[in-house]
Amino acid sequence: MTVERIDACFAKLASEKRTALVAYLCVGDPTVEDSKACAIAAVAAGADIVEIGVPFSDPTADGPVIAAASYRAIHNGGSLRAALDVARAIRQRSEAPLVLFTYYNPIVAFGEDRLPASALDAGIDALLVVDLPPEEGHELRRAARAAGLAFIPLLAPTSDAERAARAFEGASGFVYYVSMLGVTGSAGVSVSDASRRANELRSEAKLPVVIGFGIDSREKARAAHEQGVSGVAVGTAIVKAIAGGKTTDERVRAVERLIRELRAGLDT
Repeated sequence: MTVERIDACFAKLASEKRTALVAYLCVGDPTVEDSKACAIAAVAAGADIVEIGVPFSDPTADGPVIAAASYRAIHNGGSLRAALDVARAIRQRSEAPLVLFTYYNPIVAFGEDRLPASALDAGIDALLVVDLPPEEGHELRRAARAAGLAFIPLLAPTSDAERAARAFEGASGFVYYVSMLGVTGSAGVSVSDASRRANELRSEAKLPVVIGFGIDSREKARAAHEQGVSGVAVGTAIVKAIAGGKTTDERVRAVERLIRELRAGLDT
Protein backbone atom coordinates (compact mmCIF):
# COMPACT_ATOMS: atom_id res chain seq x y z
CA MET A 1 0.00 0.00 0.00
CA THR A 2 2.93 2.38 0.73
CA VAL A 3 1.83 6.04 0.67
CA GLU A 4 -1.81 4.94 0.60
CA ARG A 5 -1.32 3.29 3.99
CA ILE A 6 -0.17 6.59 5.48
CA ASP A 7 -2.98 8.55 3.84
CA ALA A 8 -5.54 6.05 5.14
CA CYS A 9 -4.10 6.24 8.66
CA PHE A 10 -4.35 10.04 8.85
CA ALA A 11 -7.79 10.05 7.22
CA LYS A 12 -9.10 7.60 9.80
CA LEU A 13 -7.61 9.55 12.69
CA ALA A 14 -9.03 12.82 11.33
CA SER A 15 -12.49 11.28 11.05
CA GLU A 16 -12.23 10.24 14.70
CA LYS A 17 -10.79 13.65 15.73
CA ARG A 18 -7.69 11.93 17.06
CA THR A 19 -4.02 12.87 16.88
CA ALA A 20 -1.42 10.55 15.39
CA LEU A 21 1.26 9.17 17.69
CA VAL A 22 4.49 8.56 15.80
CA ALA A 23 7.05 6.43 17.66
CA TYR A 24 10.78 6.50 16.85
CA LEU A 25 13.19 3.69 17.71
CA CYS A 26 16.94 3.44 17.01
CA VAL A 27 17.58 0.04 15.43
CA GLY A 28 20.20 -1.98 17.28
CA ASP A 29 19.91 -0.25 20.64
CA PRO A 30 20.56 -2.37 22.57
CA THR A 31 20.11 -5.17 19.99
CA VAL A 32 18.27 -5.61 16.72
CA GLU A 33 16.01 -8.21 18.30
CA ASP A 34 15.13 -5.80 21.10
CA SER A 35 14.28 -3.18 18.47
CA LYS A 36 11.87 -5.59 16.83
CA ALA A 37 10.20 -6.44 20.14
CA CYS A 38 9.93 -2.82 21.27
CA ALA A 39 8.58 -1.62 17.92
CA ILE A 40 5.88 -4.28 17.89
CA ALA A 41 5.04 -3.42 21.51
CA ALA A 42 4.76 0.28 20.63
CA VAL A 43 2.17 -0.43 17.95
CA ALA A 44 0.22 -2.77 20.22
CA ALA A 45 0.17 -0.09 22.95
CA GLY A 46 -1.24 2.60 20.67
CA ALA A 47 1.40 4.06 18.35
CA ASP A 48 -0.10 4.82 14.95
CA ILE A 49 3.12 5.11 12.93
CA VAL A 50 6.62 3.78 13.57
CA GLU A 51 9.78 5.61 12.56
CA ILE A 52 12.49 2.98 12.15
CA GLY A 53 15.70 4.82 12.92
CA VAL A 54 18.89 3.91 11.09
CA PRO A 55 21.86 4.58 13.40
CA PHE A 56 24.51 6.89 12.00
CA SER A 57 27.97 7.83 13.25
CA ASP A 58 27.43 11.58 12.84
CA PRO A 59 23.78 12.25 13.76
CA THR A 60 23.93 16.05 13.62
CA ALA A 61 20.20 16.63 14.21
CA ASP A 62 20.07 14.31 17.20
CA GLY A 63 20.67 15.22 20.81
CA PRO A 64 22.91 13.33 23.24
CA VAL A 65 20.37 10.62 24.06
CA ILE A 66 19.77 9.48 20.48
CA ALA A 67 23.39 10.12 19.49
CA ALA A 68 24.49 7.77 22.28
CA ALA A 69 21.87 5.25 21.19
CA SER A 70 23.23 5.41 17.63
CA TYR A 71 26.75 4.76 18.91
CA ARG A 72 25.59 1.73 20.89
CA ALA A 73 23.47 0.49 18.01
CA ILE A 74 26.27 0.63 15.44
CA HIS A 75 28.37 -1.55 17.75
CA ASN A 76 25.48 -3.98 18.24
CA GLY A 77 24.48 -4.69 14.66
CA GLY A 78 22.36 -1.67 13.87
CA SER A 79 22.40 -0.62 10.21
CA LEU A 80 20.16 0.21 7.30
CA ARG A 81 19.90 -3.50 6.44
CA ALA A 82 18.98 -4.27 10.04
CA ALA A 83 16.32 -1.54 9.90
CA LEU A 84 14.77 -3.28 6.90
CA ASP A 85 14.74 -6.53 8.89
CA VAL A 86 12.94 -4.75 11.73
CA ALA A 87 10.39 -3.42 9.23
CA ARG A 88 9.72 -6.96 7.97
CA ALA A 89 9.15 -8.18 11.52
CA ILE A 90 6.67 -5.38 12.25
CA ARG A 91 4.88 -5.84 8.93
CA GLN A 92 4.28 -9.51 9.69
CA ARG A 93 2.32 -8.40 12.77
CA SER A 94 0.81 -5.06 11.87
CA GLU A 95 -0.51 -2.80 9.11
CA ALA A 96 0.77 0.34 10.87
CA PRO A 97 2.58 2.76 8.53
CA LEU A 98 6.36 2.42 8.70
CA VAL A 99 8.81 5.25 8.02
CA LEU A 100 12.49 4.61 7.34
CA PHE A 101 14.15 7.43 9.31
CA THR A 102 17.75 7.91 8.23
CA TYR A 103 20.59 10.15 7.16
CA TYR A 104 21.70 10.25 3.54
CA ASN A 105 25.11 8.60 3.97
CA PRO A 106 23.76 5.12 4.80
CA ILE A 107 21.52 5.35 1.72
CA VAL A 108 24.46 6.22 -0.52
CA ALA A 109 26.42 3.28 0.91
CA PHE A 110 23.46 0.97 0.33
CA GLY A 111 22.71 2.34 -3.15
CA GLU A 112 20.12 5.08 -3.56
CA ASP A 113 18.81 3.52 -6.75
CA ARG A 114 18.33 0.18 -4.93
CA LEU A 115 16.93 1.36 -1.62
CA PRO A 116 13.30 2.15 -2.56
CA ALA A 117 12.65 -1.32 -3.98
CA SER A 118 14.30 -2.94 -0.97
CA ALA A 119 12.31 -0.73 1.40
CA LEU A 120 9.08 -1.57 -0.40
CA ASP A 121 9.86 -5.29 -0.14
CA ALA A 122 10.44 -4.90 3.60
CA GLY A 123 7.07 -3.21 4.15
CA ILE A 124 8.30 0.38 4.45
CA ASP A 125 5.82 3.07 3.42
CA ALA A 126 7.91 6.24 3.49
CA LEU A 127 11.42 7.67 3.58
CA LEU A 128 12.48 10.51 5.86
CA VAL A 129 16.07 11.58 5.17
CA VAL A 130 17.07 14.04 7.87
CA ASP A 131 19.98 15.76 6.12
CA LEU A 132 18.80 15.71 2.50
CA PRO A 133 17.81 19.20 1.28
CA PRO A 134 15.06 19.46 -1.34
CA GLU A 135 17.59 20.45 -4.01
CA GLU A 136 19.49 17.16 -3.71
CA GLY A 137 18.85 13.43 -4.01
CA HIS A 138 17.00 13.51 -7.33
CA GLU A 139 17.75 9.86 -8.13
CA LEU A 140 16.51 8.73 -4.73
CA ARG A 141 13.34 10.80 -5.00
CA ARG A 142 12.66 9.49 -8.50
CA ALA A 143 13.12 5.87 -7.40
CA ALA A 144 10.93 6.44 -4.33
CA ARG A 145 8.10 7.85 -6.44
CA ALA A 146 8.37 4.91 -8.83
CA ALA A 147 8.07 2.51 -5.90
CA GLY A 148 5.06 4.37 -4.49
CA LEU A 149 6.87 5.38 -1.31
CA ALA A 150 6.06 8.63 0.45
CA PHE A 151 8.93 11.11 0.75
CA ILE A 152 8.60 13.13 3.94
CA PRO A 153 10.13 16.62 4.17
CA LEU A 154 11.53 18.05 7.38
CA LEU A 155 11.07 21.73 8.22
CA ALA A 156 12.29 23.87 11.11
CA PRO A 157 11.21 27.18 12.68
CA THR A 158 13.88 28.85 10.54
CA SER A 159 12.38 27.56 7.27
CA ASP A 160 10.99 30.53 5.37
CA ALA A 161 8.12 30.46 2.89
CA GLU A 162 10.39 29.86 -0.09
CA ARG A 163 12.14 26.97 1.64
CA ALA A 164 8.85 25.43 2.70
CA ALA A 165 7.51 25.64 -0.84
CA ARG A 166 10.60 23.86 -2.16
CA ALA A 167 10.26 21.15 0.47
CA PHE A 168 6.61 20.57 -0.42
CA GLU A 169 7.44 19.86 -4.07
CA GLY A 170 7.08 16.11 -4.48
CA ALA A 171 6.37 15.60 -0.77
CA SER A 172 3.79 13.05 0.31
CA GLY A 173 2.61 11.21 3.41
CA PHE A 174 3.12 13.98 5.95
CA VAL A 175 5.45 16.82 6.87
CA TYR A 176 7.78 16.53 9.85
CA TYR A 177 8.03 19.87 11.68
CA VAL A 178 10.86 20.37 14.15
CA SER A 179 9.18 22.11 17.06
CA MET A 180 12.18 24.20 18.14
CA LEU A 181 15.72 25.24 17.32
CA GLY A 182 18.23 22.72 18.64
CA VAL A 183 18.46 18.95 18.67
CA THR A 184 16.22 16.07 19.68
CA GLY A 185 15.41 15.89 23.37
CA SER A 186 15.91 19.61 23.98
CA ALA A 187 13.94 21.14 26.82
CA GLY A 188 11.76 24.22 26.72
CA VAL A 189 9.63 23.46 23.70
CA SER A 190 6.58 25.69 23.34
CA VAL A 191 3.88 23.28 22.24
CA SER A 192 1.45 26.08 21.47
CA ASP A 193 3.91 27.93 19.22
CA ALA A 194 4.97 24.74 17.47
CA SER A 195 1.39 23.65 16.98
CA ARG A 196 0.38 27.02 15.57
CA ARG A 197 3.15 26.87 12.96
CA ALA A 198 2.44 23.21 12.20
CA ASN A 199 -1.19 24.03 11.46
CA GLU A 200 -0.11 26.86 9.15
CA LEU A 201 2.17 24.48 7.27
CA ARG A 202 -0.63 21.94 7.00
CA SER A 203 -2.76 24.49 5.16
CA GLU A 204 0.13 25.34 2.84
CA ALA A 205 1.28 21.79 2.14
CA LYS A 206 -2.16 20.17 2.01
CA LEU A 207 -0.61 17.35 4.01
CA PRO A 208 -0.75 16.32 7.67
CA VAL A 209 2.02 17.88 9.77
CA VAL A 210 3.65 16.02 12.66
CA ILE A 211 5.60 17.93 15.29
CA GLY A 212 8.70 16.45 16.90
CA PHE A 213 11.62 17.36 19.19
CA GLY A 214 10.55 17.83 22.80
CA ILE A 215 7.29 15.87 23.05
CA ASP A 216 7.99 13.61 26.00
CA SER A 217 5.02 13.59 28.36
CA ARG A 218 1.29 13.09 28.60
CA GLU A 219 0.86 16.81 29.29
CA LYS A 220 2.73 17.92 26.17
CA ALA A 221 0.89 15.33 24.10
CA ARG A 222 -2.44 16.64 25.42
CA ALA A 223 -1.44 20.23 24.68
CA ALA A 224 -0.57 19.32 21.09
CA HIS A 225 -3.88 17.52 20.66
CA GLU A 226 -5.79 20.51 22.04
CA GLN A 227 -4.07 22.69 19.44
CA GLY A 228 -5.42 20.42 16.69
CA VAL A 229 -2.12 19.20 15.22
CA SER A 230 -2.12 16.18 12.91
CA GLY A 231 0.36 14.23 14.99
CA VAL A 232 3.29 14.17 17.39
CA ALA A 233 6.57 12.29 17.02
CA VAL A 234 8.25 10.91 20.13
CA GLY A 235 11.83 9.69 20.01
CA THR A 236 14.10 10.67 22.89
CA ALA A 237 11.60 9.59 25.56
CA ILE A 238 11.25 6.16 23.92
CA VAL A 239 15.01 5.75 23.58
CA LYS A 240 15.40 6.64 27.28
CA ALA A 241 12.71 4.12 28.23
CA ILE A 242 14.48 1.37 26.31
CA ALA A 243 17.89 2.30 27.76
CA GLY A 244 16.49 2.05 31.28
CA GLY A 245 15.58 -1.62 30.95
CA LYS A 246 17.98 -4.41 31.83
CA THR A 247 16.17 -7.17 29.93
CA THR A 248 14.07 -7.38 26.80
CA ASP A 249 10.93 -7.80 28.88
CA GLU A 250 11.73 -4.71 30.94
CA ARG A 251 12.38 -2.68 27.80
CA VAL A 252 9.16 -3.82 26.18
CA ARG A 253 7.14 -3.00 29.31
CA ALA A 254 8.77 0.43 29.54
CA VAL A 255 7.85 1.22 25.94
CA GLU A 256 4.30 0.01 26.48
CA ARG A 257 3.89 2.20 29.58
CA LEU A 258 5.19 5.29 27.83
CA ILE A 259 3.10 4.80 24.69
CA ARG A 260 -0.05 4.26 26.77
CA GLU A 261 0.70 7.41 28.77
CA LEU A 262 1.19 9.46 25.60
CA ARG A 263 -1.86 7.90 23.98
CA ALA A 264 -3.95 8.83 27.01
CA GLY A 265 -2.77 12.42 26.71
CA LEU A 266 -3.64 12.56 23.02
CA ASP A 267 -7.04 10.93 23.52
CA THR A 268 -8.15 12.98 26.54
